[in-house]
Formats: sequence, C-alpha cells, structure tokens
Amino acid sequence: MAYVIGVDIGTQSTKALLVDVEGRIVAQHSSAYHPDTPRPLWAEQWPSVWLDAVKATIKACAEKAAAKGVTREDIKAICISSLYGGSGIPVDQEKRALYPCLIWMDRRATQEVEWVGKNIDTARLRQITGNGIDSYYGYTKMLWLKNNQPEVWSKTQYFLPPNAYIIRELTGALAVDHSSAGNIGGVYDMEKRGWSEEALTMLGIPVEMMPPRLVDSSEIVGGLLPQWAAELGLKEGTPVIAGGVDAAVATFAAGVTRAGHHVAMIGTSMCWGYINQSVDASHGLISMPHVYNSQKDIYIFGGAITAGASVTWYREQFCHAETEAAKATPHGDPHRLLEESAANIKAGSDGVVFLPYLMGERSPVWDAKASGTFVGLSLYHTRATLYRAVLEGVAFALRHNMEAGRRGAQSLDDKLIVVGGAAHSDLWMQIIADVTGFPVWSIEEDVEAAMGAALLAALGTNLITRETAEGGWVTLVERAKPDAERQKLYAERFAVYVDLYPALKPIMHRLQAS
Repeated sequence: MAYVIGVDIGTQSTKALLVDVEGRIVAQHSSAYHPDTPRPLWAEQWPSVWLDAVKATIKACAEKAAAKGVTREDIKAICISSLYGGSGIPVDQEKRALYPCLIWMDRRATQEVEWVGKNIDTARLRQITGNGIDSYYGYTKMLWLKNNQPEVWSKTQYFLPPNAYIIRELTGALAVDHSSAGNIGGVYDMEKRGWSEEALTMLGIPVEMMPPRLVDSSEIVGGLLPQWAAELGLKEGTPVIAGGVDAAVATFAAGVTRAGHHVAMIGTSMCWGYINQSVDASHGLISMPHVYNSQKDIYIFGGAITAGASVTWYREQFCHAETEAAKATPHGDPHRLLEESAANIKAGSDGVVFLPYLMGERSPVWDAKASGTFVGLSLYHTRATLYRAVLEGVAFALRHNMEAGRRGAQSLDDKLIVVGGAAHSDLWMQIIADVTGFPVWSIEEDVEAAMGAALLAALGTNLITRETAEGGWVTLVERAKPDAERQKLYAERFAVYVDLYPALKPIMHRLQAS
C-alpha cells in the first residue's frame, strides 16, 4: 500500500497527517505556536518556528505509522500548504532568513498603501493582477521592508512564501506555486500566469527578487535531502510537492474544483471563496490561481482578519469564569459552556452588533484603521449575549464578502461548505445558515488543508487519477438549514452591520491617529 503525508503550516499551529491512497488517515500530529506581535497591528514569524513544527509533525506521523506497519518505503510523497505569508521571507544568497516573515495579519504597511494610491496607475495594476491595494498584500509589505529595513533589502536575493521556504530547506530545490505567487497581489500577471515585469517596475521592486521557477501546486519541487530523511524517518529522495495557500488547499480538500463551488474557511481568520475563470477586482475580493487547474481556474475570495481570533480574544479577556468551570468538565472546553449559554440568547443578541475588526479589516472594507466594536450595549446584556454577538458578527462579515462575490461570480451552488474550527460549533453553523440563507455543510473528517495537501501529494505522484482528486477524500455532511423567521431578522441586522462601518469610520480613524 502507498501512503502520502500532507502538511499545513497555519498561523497558530502546523498539522500533518499520513493517509493511504484512498484517504484513510493512518496518523496525524500537530504542533502549536503563536505569531510575534511586537507592536499594535504587527504580526510576524521567523521561519525557523515553522521548520521546527514541520519536522516535528512529519516525524511524529512517520513514527506513529511505523508502529502500524508502514515502512519508510511505503511513504511516497509529502506536500506542504501554508498560511498566506504576506511579504514572504527575505533570504540572502545562501537562502538564510534575513528578517521575520510579515504574515497576512500584519497591517504595518499603511504608508506604503498611501504611496501606491498616489503614485501608481492603480487601474492598470488591478487590470494586470486582479487584485487591489492594501497592507494585506505582500507587495506593500515588501515596500515597507524597502523603506524601513534598507540593510535587509540590500541583502535580499528572494522573497519566499512559507511553503516554498520550507520545501527549499527540505530538498535544496526552490520553486513557488502559482497560488502563493498570485496572492502576493500586485506583482503577478493573472492572464499570463507569471511575474509581471510591468507591475514590478511600477512598484520599484526588482524582478530578480521573485524566484524564477513557478510551478503548479501538484508539481514535484525536489526530493528529500539525506539528512532530513534520516531525521524524519523517511526515504531519501521522497518527492516533495509544491502545495499552496492554505485557504485554497482547504477548498480543494472539500471537493471544490469547478465554477460555482464555494467554501468558507473559518479558523483564526475567515476566507470565503469560489472558483471562476476570470478576475473581478472591482468588488474588493482577492484573486489567485487555484491549486487545482491553476492554469485555467481562479480562486477568488474575501475574508475577515479576525474570525476565530475574535472568539478566542473574547474568551481569554472576559470569560475567566467559564474557563475555570470548564476544567471540571470531561471535555475541558470553555467554548462549550459559552455556546450553551449563548444558545439561550435570542437571534440578534438582544440588539447587540459586533464588528470583528480587531486587526483592521480585509475585504470588502479594506481598512487597516478599522477597529472592533460592540454597538447596542445595555445593563441587560451578559457575557453570553456578547459571545453570541461575536459569532453573529463573524457571520455578518462572511455574508458581506458573499454579497460582494455574488456580483462577480458566474454562479454559486445552493449550499455553503464550511471548514475550519468554526465547524465544531453547532450554534455557529446554524447562525451562518440563518445569516447567509444557504444550507451549511461541513467535512465529517477533522482535516481540511492538511488533507488537501495529501490529496495534492497523491495527485502529483500519479498515485490517484484527476477524477479521484476532483471527488476528494472527505465526506460532506449537512449541518444546518436556514430558518425563515431568523433569516428575516438577520437580514435586518445585517443592514445595520453594513451601515455601522461607514458611520463609525471617521471616529475609528481619529482614535488610530491619537
């Protein structure tokens, strides 16, 4: 029997799983960490943290599989997906990291965004790349490094996405997958499927800083080096597959390979995306080649920076009582206690609306100075009220992106697939169904992007057919159907949600400036 390993480098943990060629999980392991946030709105990570986590999770999977009779010769390939790495990792001629990776969550490049808006033909930039101008995008973060870290800039040979950096460490071979290249934003030509010399020249970023080898997500980049094979318990030369951006890889894991398919990935952040064959930069969403059929299909998505992160923030800051009480329960999970209490609060959270803009906001708002807000508070409200309002606020952010996406999508299927940590919450799944009006489905297996990476590994080494890849290895289950009465109420509250940001924007910006 042949086996493959899928790895997903996330914002707060790396997960790996080892499966057979029918998608049955033999072993899995995870390793947790946190990004560095040295200043407000900054978020960065040294790649050594990711490399250590990748090594630990692959080694653990190999050891667990060996205990079940799987040999190193049986493991035929590895594929690595990763969080969107923003600027990427600036590396020198020896491919050593010169500075932390400014990840997707980082919002420091506000002055660079203003410079681009004033000095660049932004209409042409959007036409070439299918993307907009915001500090989310890697090219603005690269410009921040150019302006603020000139010594780093002068020594930089390449900017490498996280998965490309790790694969280069493991194999000695260097390549960037098309999804990661496209998601950098203003430097990739979506029509030509390659780096845009025109855009790079406009921005003042040398084209030589972009790695020349671009590959499909299912392509073999190189073979595992002898020293890593010995350490990880794998065979020397084991093929390592390119992978891609985690949101698109998780979408692929859910069987999303054709126009109209759409998925919401709700973890630390939220990404809702669909498959299309043409870009639509006018509605504020993000475009990049899909990890499947990357020369034809485009993964178009939008999302909230702090989705699950908003829930975690609220629990950690205000729910100590539930955290302590959960220690005495069999599951030990304070979220379950909070969900039980929030389920007793009526839809609409008794008039409280939450804007989940705790690190600025991405699409369709695109405002690094936006801030999180509870509106409608009174002495009547409880922690449970606000917990439900947080869940509803993220669901409103999801709908906000879906409304923008409807204007550019050729079609959308009549069901919404939700993957990520939010899928563990029955209450949240029902809220999402009621807010969006779509029946909500999720993946029965708790795997998502790591499973998508494993699927790409099997596809890239011809262990499965393209027909199998399109069907995927996961099982979709229906979780919630929209309730007509709640749907009507949420439509009214969503209108309030949409009106709140423009009304509060001047005040948010004044507070950021003070």
